Amino acid sequence: MIGILSTTKQTAAEVSAKINVAADAELKINLAQAEYRPVASRGSILYFLITEMSIVNVMYQTSLGQFLKIFDLSLERYSQTHSLPHTEIANIIEHLTFEVFRYTARGLYENHKFIFTLLLALKIDLQNNKIEHSKFQILIKGTVISGNSLNKYFCIYLSYFLYGVRKVTQNGKGWKAWVNADAPEEYFSLKNLISFGRSWCPDRTLCQAMKYVEDSMGARFAEPVILNLHSTWEETDPHTPLICFLSMGSDPTEQIEALAKRLQLGTHIYLTHNNGTSIYLFIIEYGGWVLLQNCHLGLEFMDELLETITVTETMHDSFRVWITTEPHNRFSIALLQCSIKFTNDPPQGVRAGLKRTFAGISQVQLEISNLPTWKPLLYSVAFLHTAVQERRKFGPLGWNIPYEFNSADFTASVEFVEKHLDECGKDVSWITVRYMLSEVQYGGRVTDDYDKRLLQCFARVILTKYSLVWFSKEMFDPSFCFYTGYKIPVCKTVKEYMEYIQSLPTTDSPQVLGLHPNADITYQTNTSADVLDTITNIQPKDSGGGSGETRESIVYKTAEDMLDKLPPNFVPHEMGALNPMNIFLRQEVDRMQRIITVVRISLTNLKLAIDGTIIMSENLRDALDNIFDARVPKLWKKISWESSTLGFWFSELLERNKQFFSWVFEGRPKTFWMTGFFNPQGFLTAMRQEVTRANKSWALDTVTLTNTVLKQTREEITAAPDEGVYVYGLYLDGAGWDRKNTYLIESSPKVLFTLLPVIHMFAVNSTTAPDPKLYICPIYKKPRRTDLNYITAVVLPTVQSPDHWILRGVALLCDIK
Repeated sequence: MIGILSTTKQTAAEVSAKINVAADAELKINLAQAEYRPVASRGSILYFLITEMSIVNVMYQTSLGQFLKIFDLSLERYSQTHSLPHTEIANIIEHLTFEVFRYTARGLYENHKFIFTLLLALKIDLQNNKIEHSKFQILIKGTVISGNSLNKYFCIYLSYFLYGVRKVTQNGKGWKAWVNADAPEEYFSLKNLISFGRSWCPDRTLCQAMKYVEDSMGARFAEPVILNLHSTWEETDPHTPLICFLSMGSDPTEQIEALAKRLQLGTHIYLTHNNGTSIYLFIIEYGGWVLLQNCHLGLEFMDELLETITVTETMHDSFRVWITTEPHNRFSIALLQCSIKFTNDPPQGVRAGLKRTFAGISQVQLEISNLPTWKPLLYSVAFLHTAVQERRKFGPLGWNIPYEFNSADFTASVEFVEKHLDECGKDVSWITVRYMLSEVQYGGRVTDDYDKRLLQCFARVILTKYSLVWFSKEMFDPSFCFYTGYKIPVCKTVKEYMEYIQSLPTTDSPQVLGLHPNADITYQTNTSADVLDTITNIQPKDSGGGSGETRESIVYKTAEDMLDKLPPNFVPHEMGALNPMNIFLRQEVDRMQRIITVVRISLTNLKLAIDGTIIMSENLRDALDNIFDARVPKLWKKISWESSTLGFWFSELLERNKQFFSWVFEGRPKTFWMTGFFNPQGFLTAMRQEVTRANKSWALDTVTLTNTVLKQTREEITAAPDEGVYVYGLYLDGAGWDRKNTYLIESSPKVLFTLLPVIHMFAVNSTTAPDPKLYICPIYKKPRRTDLNYITAVVLPTVQSPDHWILRGVALLCDIK
C-alpha cells in the first residue's frame, strides 16, 4: 500500500511537472503566435486583395497554394528563432508584401497595376488606422451624400470648408497660382488631397496617389514592374505553364524565342493545337519549349493540356509550355491558377517606344544600305511608329478608334523604304513614300475617315511652327526636328542611336505628338476616373448610408423624388402640316414618351418591390443597385443616351422634354439645342428638305449643308433665320474660339472645352468642296467619337493651317459629360 502511494505521489509530481512544462510551452507558443499575428494579418490582406482582382479581369486567378508558397518562402528566409525580435517580424512583413506585389503585378495589365498598388496601400493603412474608412470612401467615390445625411455632414464639415473659403478669398492670387500650377498636388498631404485635390484637381489625383503609395510603402512600390522573362522562367518547372495575357502590340513571341536561343533550347510555335498533341508529347519526353499562341481561340484544348501536364509524372527537365491568350470568360480557371501569369504591354513615352523599336534593329540592318538617306529614313519611320502608338493613350483626341499598330507595321514599312531606296537610289519619290506609309502600311488598319485624315497629315507635315514636310528632302536639313528637342540624330551604330534615345525626356509633352498640352489633363482625368470607378466596382456593396438608412430606404426616397419631378405624358395634339420638321418633331416626341413611360413604370414597380408587394425582378434589382450608386439603370440607358451619372441623365431628360414641350405648345423655337435630339442627323436632313421645298428649282441630291458661326450667344438671338436653323450648345474639344474675330485659336491653359456661339446651319444648292483654308470639323453627340455618335461636319475659319487642328484632334461635341 505504501509502495502504491509512493508511486502515485511520484506520478503526480511528474504530471505536475509536465503540466508546468506544457503551460510554459503554451505561454511561449502564445507569445510566438502573438508575434506572428501581424504577419498573418498582412497575409490575409494580400490574399483577399489578389482574389478581388479577379473581379477586375477574370484572368487574374491565383490559387491559395501559389500564395502560400510565397508566404512560406518569406517565413523561411527571415525567421531564425521561435522568439522573433520586432525588427525581424517587420522584415518578414516587408518581404512578404513586396514579393506578393511583384508576383501579382507581373500578371496584370498596365492599366490595372496601379489599381492593385493603390488598393494595397489603402487597405494596409486602413488596417493600421492611418486612414479613416470615410476618407477612403470619399477618395474612390467622391463626396456623394444622401439627402438625410446632408445636414449632419454640413454641421460637421461646414466650419472646415468655411475656413477654406475664407483662405481663398483672402489670398485669391495665391490660390489662382496653385490652380494653374503644373503639379498642384505637391502642396497638399493625402488628407488635403481627399478634401481639396479630389474635387478641385481631379486630373492630379493619380499623381498624388502615386506619391502617397511611395510615402506609405516605399519607393520600390511606386516604380514600374519590369518584365524579366529569364527570372520568370526560373520560377517554373515542367508542370507549371507560363501564360502571357495579350494586348495591343504585346506579342512576346520574339522575346521567348530569343530567350530560348540564349539558353540553347528548342522552341516549337503552334497556333493553339493545330499540330495535334503528339508533337508536344514528344517534347515532354525529350525536352524543349512549346509556345501555344492565341489559345482563347482553342479553349477546348486547354482542359486537355491541363490534364496532360498534371497527370504526366515523368517530364524532361527542360520542358516548358508557354501560352498566349486574350482574356476570355471561359478560359480554364484551374489552368490559370497553376500557371505563372505575365503581361508584355508596350512601354509608354517616346523614349521608351524608340528604345523598344531600336532594340529589334541589328547593326547589319542599320548598314544594309550605303545611301545617306537610309539611316534618317529608318529613324523617321521609327519615330512615326512611336507617335501613332503614343496617341492612343489620349483617347478620342489621339485616335477616334484605338488601332493595334504593332511591330509588324514597322517591319513592313522599313522593308518598303529599303526596297524603294534600292530601286530609286538618291531620286526618292517622296509622294510615294508618304502614300505608302499613310495609306498602306499604317493606313491599312485605319477605318475611320477622320483618322485617315490624321494619318495622312502625320506623313505630310512636321509639328513645329515652320510647317515643314515630314517625309521629304527637308528632313535632311540639320535644323530639322520632329518637335523642339526631338531631332534626327546622326549616328553610325545602334549603340549610338540608343545613347541618343536615352538622352530624350522621360515624359513627353502632348505637343510632341501634335496635341495641345491640355490633352494631358484629359488623359490624367480619364485615367483617374477609370481607376477610381474600377476600385468602386470591386468594393463590397454598402449596406446603407451614413445616417444608418438601408439601401432600400435611400433608393425608395430617391424614386419618390424622381417620380415627383418626372414630366407628364404627352397627350395627342395637333402638330400642324406634315412638313419635314413636324414629322421629325413627332418622331422625337414618340421616343421621349417611351422613355418617360419606362422610367415611370420602373420607379413605381421598384417602390412596390421594396415594399414587398411584387417580386424584385432582374431589371428592378439592377435599377436598385444603379440608383443607389448614382448610375443609370441598364434598361433606361438601352433606350435613351449615355451619361456619366444618374443626376446628369435625369437633368438631361427634363431639359430634352422642356424643348419638345415648348416646340409643341409654344411654336417653333428661334434656336435649337441639338444635344436634346435623339436623331440630330434627322433634324439636319429635315432642314435640308424644308429649304429644298422652299426653292422649287433645287434638287435634294445637290443640296448640301453649310454654316456660319455667329458672334451672338443664344440669349442674344431675337428672331429665327429666314432659312436654315440656329443651333447652340456645341463645345469645342481641342481648341478655343475667338468670338470677336470668329476663328479658331489655341485652348486656354486648363480649359478643356469651349462653348461655341450660335451656329447658323443652312443649305445651299452646290456640291463644290469647301475652301481648303477652312478647317472641316466633325460634330459628335458624345465625347466618344464613334460612327454611331457622328452627326455631320461644319467648316470653321482659322488663321493657322487646317493641318494644325487636325493634329490637335479638334472636334465639336454636343455633350461633354
